[in-house]
Amino acid sequence: MSVKCIREHTGKSLLEKYLPEISGGKHKMGCAGVLVSPEVLNPTSGQTWDVILQANPWLKTSKLVAKPDQLIKRRGKAGLLCVNKTFEEAKAWIMERMCKEQQVETVTGQLTHFLIEPFVPHAQEQEHYICILSHRYCDEILFYHEGGVDVGDVDSKAEKLELPTGEKLTLDMVTSKLLGKVPAAKKANLASFVCSLFKFYQDLHFAYLEINPLVMLDDNSVVPLDMAAKIDETANFLVSSKWGEVDWPPPFGRAAYPEEALIRDMDGRTGASLKLTILNDKGRVWTMVAGGGASVVYADTVADYGWGHELANYGEYSGAPSTEETFVYAKTLLSLMLKYKHPDGKFLIIGGGIANFTDVAATFTGLIQALQHYAAEIKEHKIKICIRRAGPNYLEGLRKVKAASDKLGLGLKVYGPETHITAVIPMALGLIADLPEPDLSEACGPPKRKMVDMTGRKTNPKVHPKPPAGTKHTLITSTPETTCIVYGLQNRAVQGMLDFDFMCKRKKPSVEAMIFPFSGNHYVKFYWGTNEILMPVYTATKEAVQKHPNVSVFVNFASFRSVHETTMEAMNYPNMKTVAIIAEGVPEQQTKDIIRVAEANGVGLIGPATVGGIKPGCLRIGNTGGMLDNIVMSRLYRPGSVAYVSKSGGMSNELNNMIAQQTNGVYEGVAIGGDRYPGSRFLDHFLRYQDDDEAKMLVLLGEVGGCDEYDLIEAVKKGRITKPIVAWCVGTCASCFTTEVQFGHAGAQARGDEETAAAKNKAMKEAGFHVPESFDKLPSLVNEVYTKLVENGDIVETPEGETPQVPMDYTWAKKLGMVRKPANFISSISDDRGEELKYGSLTISEVFEQDLGIGGVLSLLWFRRQLPRECTKFIEMILQVTADHGPAVSGAHNTIVTARAGKDLVSALCSGLLTIGPRFGGALDDAALMFTAAKDSGADPTAWIEKMKKSNQLIMGIGHRIKSLANPDQRVEIIKNYAKKHFKETPILDYALAVEQITTRKRANLILNVDGCIAVSFVDMIRSCGAFTREECDDLMSFGCLNGLFVLGRSMGFIGHYLDQLRLKQPLYRHPWDDITYIQEPGSGETKEPTV
Repeated sequence: MSVKCIREHTGKSLLEKYLPEISGGKHKMGCAGVLVSPEVLNPTSGQTWDVILQANPWLKTSKLVAKPDQLIKRRGKAGLLCVNKTFEEAKAWIMERMCKEQQVETVTGQLTHFLIEPFVPHAQEQEHYICILSHRYCDEILFYHEGGVDVGDVDSKAEKLELPTGEKLTLDMVTSKLLGKVPAAKKANLASFVCSLFKFYQDLHFAYLEINPLVMLDDNSVVPLDMAAKIDETANFLVSSKWGEVDWPPPFGRAAYPEEALIRDMDGRTGASLKLTILNDKGRVWTMVAGGGASVVYADTVADYGWGHELANYGEYSGAPSTEETFVYAKTLLSLMLKYKHPDGKFLIIGGGIANFTDVAATFTGLIQALQHYAAEIKEHKIKICIRRAGPNYLEGLRKVKAASDKLGLGLKVYGPETHITAVIPMALGLIADLPEPDLSEACGPPKRKMVDMTGRKTNPKVHPKPPAGTKHTLITSTPETTCIVYGLQNRAVQGMLDFDFMCKRKKPSVEAMIFPFSGNHYVKFYWGTNEILMPVYTATKEAVQKHPNVSVFVNFASFRSVHETTMEAMNYPNMKTVAIIAEGVPEQQTKDIIRVAEANGVGLIGPATVGGIKPGCLRIGNTGGMLDNIVMSRLYRPGSVAYVSKSGGMSNELNNMIAQQTNGVYEGVAIGGDRYPGSRFLDHFLRYQDDDEAKMLVLLGEVGGCDEYDLIEAVKKGRITKPIVAWCVGTCASCFTTEVQFGHAGAQARGDEETAAAKNKAMKEAGFHVPESFDKLPSLVNEVYTKLVENGDIVETPEGETPQVPMDYTWAKKLGMVRKPANFISSISDDRGEELKYGSLTISEVFEQDLGIGGVLSLLWFRRQLPRECTKFIEMILQVTADHGPAVSGAHNTIVTARAGKDLVSALCSGLLTIGPRFGGALDDAALMFTAAKDSGADPTAWIEKMKKSNQLIMGIGHRIKSLANPDQRVEIIKNYAKKHFKETPILDYALAVEQITTRKRANLILNVDGCIAVSFVDMIRSCGAFTREECDDLMSFGCLNGLFVLGRSMGFIGHYLDQLRLKQPLYRHPWDDITYIQEPGSGETKEPTV
């Protein structure tokens, strides 16, 4: 998320709604107008012209202004203003242009949205200009006493007022700093309006607001005629109720695609980051890139090789998207690629930086599903696919996608971290020969790099100036003794930090404690090498800091919703010298407030929106550096000579990898974060590196947007920084686009020419930085500069030592297929591990799609198969007829007594269930076994009854308290009739009915009761349905599943009785004395007469 443009109508509607409230009733805006969309072309839509008129009767009585509302600049000069017209004239003007192509300067697009508002008669001298915009340390207000389309260069003309973050704007400030050329009679009212407008700007989290012209009429009312605005979308959780439904229009000239909306909606519902912008739907080059920084690098490289005009899309998928999310993303991308054929085919480049924590194999499973879905069309459209990916489980991911490609005949080329991140691009485009694919049998280890040959060379190392006296760095460089507190129950990140510590041979863990406010103080186990240690977890930052006074780093994993509060608290403690803010999506106003307090307190910041930083041998913040195999591959367990700063967290891993391959390794690396206002700037870190004798060479990876690189350029020009800097700003592809593109990071958008990547690269090169021709050439330039430093003697290389080993976590080792262990539990009825819960072999979606009902679900979970519909219906009938039998039976009685004792539902239910047994409800299993055994033995019913009588055994399932053949139990009738009608055969039921004919001759109520009828019918069902063998049927009876049906059915009744007692507010139950016979056993003692 980032700062986004809104429609003029949206901005004016918000101002109309909130200005009176904010100004205390002093100001109101008037009518914000009405937005007209293409729906007016459809007479059956919800926005016909008649509907618009009905809702806005002023349209018929006022003179009007009409104009496109699509982020078009200089509409007046483009002839896109309809002024002082009647409704019919304005309507005709709009209809002439609706959904028609229109060229505005160099951009051609379709006009789809128009704003109609009242025409405000006024004189030229009543027009003014005002603009409010945000900077790192302040908000700036520009005001000019003249306004309109011919106002000219307001940057040089306007009066300016910079208000430092945290300060309040006053009327005196506005009057004295901005309104010097405004007539005295207007000053008070205009100053009041400006103060109210600024409060509106802040309260609703605007990031840019320009009104030109702003008209002040003779009655001192203020009317904004034209407005351009941007709001900080990351503040949605704070002010969404005030914003309402905001329409985010695409830039003029770029159509809004439903596929973009689909991905945007999915992005809003997941913790992952999913972005998609269609640049040219007929383009030949498509990318599917993981990582915000990497996505820009890929687009840059495509453009650098001259294919920018064919670049079809920009986007990213990162932050550990699920298999299903990756499938939908890849499927959406492929569907767009397949819309139009090209005779020469197309290219799909799937890539990304080295992931920190995303399971590459899991995401590639989703990719494979999409490739399988479109395999035939991919071949038909001649799409060449190249993949370069690395990170956790990347080998398994590459193996899987390669195997799928071979099976489908797609001819994919796959590469891992041994290949430079963008090396696949010229190969995919056919500009170079295909690179040999790597051996996927094992992961690539640390690079084998030859030392620079120094034979016969004379060295002359450069002497760098000492830092100026009194130099103090806000960010404290970590040491092997530096420790931190981690906010958030981030067990995986903490274990990664401890493994790094152990690999670096630290004497003690770098994490002393964790904070998690949602549970009591406790301990969590972690590994320190092969040993287990306990880490304290506190609920409050204050207690954690008090008990760990030596901690100097606060690693904040709080969400974007709470990171401001938690960071502000942490900075109150004087021992906290560095705070790392991991969360992405922190509102800019909150970030600016954090920066203000941090600089006042002398606290160094890393982030927001960062993966952290790493100093080999000393400290790793959070997930920086990725999994342990990447730590080893990039040799981050020991210090090198190269220090870097990157905006992108994902690209920091690429820098680690690149620097390890081209030099002796990383000395320190920091990802400052991709927001517009990172907590620390390039300059803050490079000054540290300049003053650190062990950092010999510096690398910068910046990006389009912001001006922080220029601060560094000034430091180099002034001689404050003298160490060699290899630098590159990504985002050079922006010049290829006719419309504005918001890249992956919130700050990756130029607000002026000097903020473009090309301008910054040019300026850095002119200042003496080492700047490559493109990102693709960065590795060779890094090697070139490093080699010269070695040859000059600035860097003295030493032989590589032994690579340290750290025990791999069992869970990860198992995922990689490296270990196996017998499971403690086995389950064959359900599975919750995948994207969707499964009952048996069916997903939960399929259960509902097939309308299986309770009986179907029970058959899947109890019997591990899908029974015929007549069987599942019978199961449901059993549950219905056994649900309850009144309050007098023992189970219901117990439940009622327990409920009236004030116990909870589960306790009351259990007290009722515990009465189920041979005498109550538990006769089903025994009845099934008895009648089945008798029938299977071939015994005559009369003989079997006599046998049971002689052995003094009760026949389970026979007998009822009041029912007889003449007065049958309707439950029995229902069960019996259903079985006879729907089951193929009913031999056990028939046998039981024959027994009933004999027993009822002795006594009328010795009928086949409901327990017995259910039992024998159930046996007939499972034997005749064809789903079970005879042995499986016998097992089911012996397992007690029939009693299970009674327990399940009767639980409904017990719960009903519990709720009934609570609803009736029944008191504690005490059994009456007169219903108890008290017996005194003879000889137990004398009975004395009671005394009065």
